[in-house]
Amino acid sequence: MTHPMVGRPAPAFQMTDTHGRTVTSESLLGTAYLLVFVPFAFSDTCTNELIDLRAADDLLNRDGFKVIVVSCDSVYTLKAWADTHSYKADLLSDFWPHGDVSRHFGVFNARKGLATRGSFLVDAEGVVRWAIVNPEGEARDVAEYRGAVETLLG
Repeated sequence: MTHPMVGRPAPAFQMTDTHGRTVTSESLLGTAYLLVFVPFAFSDTCTNELIDLRAADDLLNRDGFKVIVVSCDSVYTLKAWADTHSYKADLLSDFWPHGDVSRHFGVFNARKGLATRGSFLVDAEGVVRWAIVNPEGEARDVAEYRGAVETLLG
């Protein structure tokens, strides 16, 4: 299923990473990236997805490409999650204003106060080139990320 955002510029964003640094969509121009929205740190499905991404060296160590995980959890929760699971890639907090970036990407569940499982591949010019939103409780497959990244970057 193609997300309606594909082919359009990604929404502008500003979030804080687990080291307290501000990351903006503007600062990522020139680098392709995969934004992976997850509902909650420490939930079983989210943790398993994080572990799968941690093992995906071909994605995490690719030149000119970043994998960025986004959650509505606080920076402190995400830092504890990263430390617990030895996750070194970027984890960004969409905590405040709560779910603002998730809303702009169309993956915020206001009733539950969380981001749904949406993933967006953005090219170096800031255009969304691939997207997938999985149903609640259904984990994403890293192989899908690999295929999309390979199509975009070769």
